[in-house]
Amino acid sequence: MSTVATPTPAVAATPLADNNQDVSETQLNAMLDAQRQAFANETYPSLSTRLDRLDRCIDLIVTHQDKICEAVEKDFGCRSKHVTRFTDLFISLQNLKFVKKNLKKWMKAEKRQAMFPAGLLGGSSTIHYQPKGIVGVMTPWNVPVNMIFSPLADILGAGNRAMIKTSEFTPHTGELMKNLFKQYFNEDEVVIVTGGVETGIAFSKLPFGHLIFTGAGHIGKMVMQAAAQNLTPVTLELGGKSPVIISDGYKLEDAVDKLVATKAMNGGQVCISPDYCFVPTAKLDTFIEQCKSVAATHFPSFVDNPDFVSLINEGNFDRVKSYLDDAIAKGAQVISLDPTQADWNDRSKHKIPLHLVINPTDDMLVMQEELFGPVLCVRTYDALDDCIDYINGKPNPLALYYFGNDQAEQDKIIKNTLAGAMTVNDLAMHFACDDLPFGGVGASGMGHYHGREGFKTFSHGKSVFKQGILNLPKLAGLLPPYGKKIDDLSKKLIKR
Repeated sequence: MSTVATPTPAVAATPLADNNQDVSETQLNAMLDAQRQAFANETYPSLSTRLDRLDRCIDLIVTHQDKICEAVEKDFGCRSKHVTRFTDLFISLQNLKFVKKNLKKWMKAEKRQAMFPAGLLGGSSTIHYQPKGIVGVMTPWNVPVNMIFSPLADILGAGNRAMIKTSEFTPHTGELMKNLFKQYFNEDEVVIVTGGVETGIAFSKLPFGHLIFTGAGHIGKMVMQAAAQNLTPVTLELGGKSPVIISDGYKLEDAVDKLVATKAMNGGQVCISPDYCFVPTAKLDTFIEQCKSVAATHFPSFVDNPDFVSLINEGNFDRVKSYLDDAIAKGAQVISLDPTQADWNDRSKHKIPLHLVINPTDDMLVMQEELFGPVLCVRTYDALDDCIDYINGKPNPLALYYFGNDQAEQDKIIKNTLAGAMTVNDLAMHFACDDLPFGGVGASGMGHYHGREGFKTFSHGKSVFKQGILNLPKLAGLLPPYGKKIDDLSKKLIKR
C-alpha cells in the first residue's frame, strides 16, 4: 500500500549503522545472476516446492512475530504491537494461506475454445502459466512487513524467485527481515536488499522478469522509466486521494464509526485510507459531533496514547502539519478530534491527532496532495451527481467508498466512476479479500496482485494450440494453387 515521499530523509529512530549503506550495482547484479542460475536449473518448480516456500514464509512470521513487532515499533517510534499484528502479520498470513489453498488448481492448464472446425477434430487450445523468473519487489515503509509478504505469496506461488528492496525509512524492520530470510531461504530463492536511495535507483534498473513497486506516484514514474530500459513489465501501486460518499439515507452513526476507525488506522498512513468525504449538507453538524464522540471513545488522548500510531518521522510530521497550516491560512475550518486538545507541536514525537478540514477549497494543499496522515477533508453536497462529477474531475483514486442502501445509487457510482477498487458500506475491506485483485488505475497505478490475478500477474500465460489428426488447410483447399474450391469457401465464410 503506497506511501508519500517525505521532504527530508529523517527517520523516527536512528538508522542502523549499516542498514542504509547503499548496495553497489555489482553486488545487486551478482545477487540477480545467482537467482537466474538457480532458476535456469528449475524453470518450473513443482507444487511441493512452491508449497514448501510458502510454508517457510508462514513459519517465519509466526515464530518471530514478537521480534517483528519490536522492530516495527522502533522504526515508527510509537506503533502498537496490536496494529502490527493485524495490519502486517495477520493479513500476510491470510494471503499466504489463500495461495496455498488454491495453488494446485491455479497451476493447471486453462482450457480455451479451439477454432472451428479444429475443435471438432481433436484440436485443443490451452494456456499454461509459467514462472517469469526473478521478480523485483520495492516495498514501502507504512506496512513494511505485509508489503513484503503480500506480493511474495503470489510471486512464490507462481514459481518465481524474488529480490526485495525494503524502505530506508524502516531500517530496523529491514535489517530483521534480511536476517530472518537468510535463515529460512537461500539467497538464490529470496533475498532482502536494504540501503538508501541510490540502492533503490540501481535496483529499479535491474533486468527482472517483473517488477512491482509500491509508493508515491512521482517515484513510480521514475521506476517505470528505469524498468522500460529492459522492457521489464511493472506493477505499480501508487495510492491517491480516495473519496467517500455518505448517502443521505444511510445511518450516519455507522458510517462515522467505520470512518474514524479506518482513518485512525496506522495514523492515516495507509494508501487506501479515505482522504475526503462527501456528507449531505443538512447533516454536517451532526457528522462533526459524531466524529468527535467516536474519536473520544477510541482515543481519550492522542499525543501520549500508545494505541495511536505516530507518523513515521519528523519529515512526515512537518508535511502533514504544513497541510493543516495552509488550510487554516486560506480560511478553512480545521477541527481537532482530540478530546484533551493537547499541544501536539513537539515534532520529536511526530504525532498529530485526527483532524477534520471542513469544506476545503481546491487551492488548499489538503485537496491537492495525498494526505497520508490523520487528516480527513469533509465536503458537503446536495446532489449525488455533484459528487460523481467532482471525483471524475480528479485523478483516478486507488479506492472509492460508498455508504448507502439505495441500489440505484450504488450502481450509478460503480458504473460512472473509475477507481482501483470500491467498498460499499465499509472501508478498506476489499484489501482483505484475498480473492479480489488489488491494484490501481491511471494515476493510482497499474496491474494487480492478490489471489488468482496475482498468480497470473507473476506468470507468463503461454498459449498452446495442439492440432488434431487432420491437415485441415490441405483438406479444405486453402493451399495454392488456388481455384474454385477456395473461392466458394471464401464466399461462405466471409459474410455478416
